[in-house]
Amino acid sequence: MTDLAPSELRLLVAVARTGSFTAAAEATGTSQSAVSHAVRTVERKVGAVLFERGRTGARPTAAGERAVVRARQVLRQLELLGAEARGAERGTVSGTLRVAAFRSAAAVLLPPALKGLAAQYPGVEPRVLVVPELGAGTVGEVEEGRADLAIATLDDDAPTPDGMVVGELLREPYVLAYPSVHKEPRGLPAIDWPENCSSYMRDWWRRQDFLPKATLEVADDGVVLSMIAQGVGMAVLPRLTVTGPVPGVTVTSLGPDGPTRRIVSVATRADAKAAAPLELVRLLRGVAREMLAAAVPADGHRTPA
Repeated sequence: MTDLAPSELRLLVAVARTGSFTAAAEATGTSQSAVSHAVRTVERKVGAVLFERGRTGARPTAAGERAVVRARQVLRQLELLGAEARGAERGTVSGTLRVAAFRSAAAVLLPPALKGLAAQYPGVEPRVLVVPELGAGTVGEVEEGRADLAIATLDDDAPTPDGMVVGELLREPYVLAYPSVHKEPRGLPAIDWPENCSSYMRDWWRRQDFLPKATLEVADDGVVLSMIAQGVGMAVLPRLTVTGPVPGVTVTSLGPDGPTRRIVSVATRADAKAAAPLELVRLLRGVAREMLAAAVPADGHRTPA
């Protein structure tokens, strides 16, 4: 196959992102005919049709979807090549670091870790994308070439994603949270959210006779906590969702046999070895240890009566 030029890869990504040759031309400052010609040239070089053309625009074929993923990855590696080479010459680390994280990780773990990263590598520019842990989740952002590092939840028996390096950040315990005005949470409606859907967590939930079937589902664990504070119901929440005192909310440990959530970092093999992601993962582990140590419920391992 004839080599593809970076400019051709950028046009592929632009067409996939914008959904049409015309919009891609506007986004890249070129003409529609030039984009169309470039795509046909790439298809000839690759030996596959990459986009379905129609009145509504251009949609990637199955071959096109894979090609666009690889194009993003190659363009990112070219960008890093220059940044890392310049950094090695100057003895510094610079460039962008794209991090995909689910809500509570982005809100709780990332800020202090990014502060530490800035102190160590002031030339690194973090870009954080908050992604729900549903479907492909944060790992999908790395697989699709849109992120360099993912903070993800992964079951113990889940296989390592192809071509990725997984590093455990912490085992996060779950806690019972309920309105402080209710001394006994039994009988309160249970509140749930879509991300709280691991098979391990569901199996544990079904075995607990004090937990009713979830009667209310909301957007995320932050909304769950707000609902509890307003007396709507109770919930089993990840500990990092309630790292500090919340007015109107009582937090109770579920004991040593309670459920946990495995939080990991995920990166491609190339990115996992780069200085900035390595340092950020190290900092995230330290932040997680400190926060969990400081967040032990005052009532120890008491479970609901």
